[in-house]
Amino acid sequence: MSSTPSPIDPNACYLAMKARDARFDGRFFTGVTSTGIYCRPVCGVRTPRRENCRFFAHAALAERAGFRPCLRCRPELAPGTPWWSIQDASAILAQQAARLMDDPDTWLADDASVQRLAARIGISDRHLRRIFEAQFGVTPIQYLQTRRLLAAKQLLADTDLPVHQVAIASGFSSLRRFNDAFVAHYRLNPTQLRRAGAPPAADGVTVRLGYRPPLDSAAMGRFFQQRQIAGVERVEMDPAGDGFTLARTVRLASGASRHCGWLVARLQPSRCQVGLRVDDALRPVLPQLIRRVRQLFDLDADPAAIEPLLQADFPQAEGQRVPGTLDGFELAVRAVLGQQVTVAAARTLAHRLVQAYGSPVTTPIATLERLFPDAAALAAADPDRLGAIGIVRQRQRAIQALARAVADGTLVLGASSDVPSTLAQLTALPGIGDWTAHYIAMRALRWPDAFPAGDVALHNALGVRGAPHPARAAEARSQAWRPWRSYAVVRAWNSLPAAVAAATPPEGE
Repeated sequence: MSSTPSPIDPNACYLAMKARDARFDGRFFTGVTSTGIYCRPVCGVRTPRRENCRFFAHAALAERAGFRPCLRCRPELAPGTPWWSIQDASAILAQQAARLMDDPDTWLADDASVQRLAARIGISDRHLRRIFEAQFGVTPIQYLQTRRLLAAKQLLADTDLPVHQVAIASGFSSLRRFNDAFVAHYRLNPTQLRRAGAPPAADGVTVRLGYRPPLDSAAMGRFFQQRQIAGVERVEMDPAGDGFTLARTVRLASGASRHCGWLVARLQPSRCQVGLRVDDALRPVLPQLIRRVRQLFDLDADPAAIEPLLQADFPQAEGQRVPGTLDGFELAVRAVLGQQVTVAAARTLAHRLVQAYGSPVTTPIATLERLFPDAAALAAADPDRLGAIGIVRQRQRAIQALARAVADGTLVLGASSDVPSTLAQLTALPGIGDWTAHYIAMRALRWPDAFPAGDVALHNALGVRGAPHPARAAEARSQAWRPWRSYAVVRAWNSLPAAVAAATPPEGE
């Protein structure tokens, strides 16, 4: 195993930077020796001379080399690097650790440490330090410090949160530690990053999130629109064809605190970004929410790795991504409600469930007035009342078993969850089989290789429904798409005529 991070081609990086090619955004950063600043490839400043440029695979390397983040292109807005594109075993462990440290919930944990992180992925802290530095060129602590500081930088630039709240939201245990780290890394006081003269927003916080093109916004917008639950979310396609807008209610927990509110996200393909407006009540959990919105729209996907593998079988599907979720429990309940019924029928059941058990919430957005029911509410729900809204007993048992497992903390449905063990936990619950487990893994766990082989719509799209064993035929066909089978599933679904897809129920459990 190499003792240095994977090399990047400086000349290729320079050409991409000169072209301001958004496809390379987040894949490398440029440190400019004449200014001491590091930038994204899409930065709009005058292109520096080649001899003044150094190129780094990620932000933590640039900061370790002494460069400060650009205040114009703002490296904290760049899409992340997918952890699953590495195949070497040690590299996979290092990437898994990095993925956990990218999650703000890890920053805020009371027991956040290298020892705890190593224990979570099943290795010693000494081994973690060794393989992490070999993979990334920085220690885990340096990597985590960069993630926290860049998150703080975005909060300072885009919000009027007091500095001490920025420090806490970014995972620092005290204001003094935050100020010391900020000055040491950026040679600026935190207040110097406040936008000069920018008045506080009257209707929430506004931030921007970047992504690497292409992204088929029409396909993603239709997916969310077909599944929107009245009272909880609303999706509107841009009449000019430039993306779509998703508004919805939100509940996020941070330790013992719960924060409820709303968000409005507008996907703007012409700018390769998502404009996000967030309720003031959600400011304390803004880093967590930003992370989840990135997962909702699959903004960290790497088309350069995915497209070559799937292009031959899905030639008209360039840029189609895997829609995610803001809440893994909500997604799991919706998956159970979708068993053996059409998309429209599942949406109707979800609406009834929200009306019966969802908490009211005040928003400035017309029709948005309910939160999706939380795990505690559904765990305690009366089965007769669930039956009265049309949920059959088998689905009731599955939903309440899910709710109890999530409410007591034995089941965690998020992008940082271990996929094999979570799949095993899911399929051990009553009424949850492989189809539901893989659907949850695809959208909530963000597993790129999930494959609900029993899905009838998938059989129709792949032309295997008439085979003696269609699930086996679909599974065999899917081997050529690994490790991107989740993306193949979405493209197969989208290849069906809309009327056929909406009328085809998935395989039962």
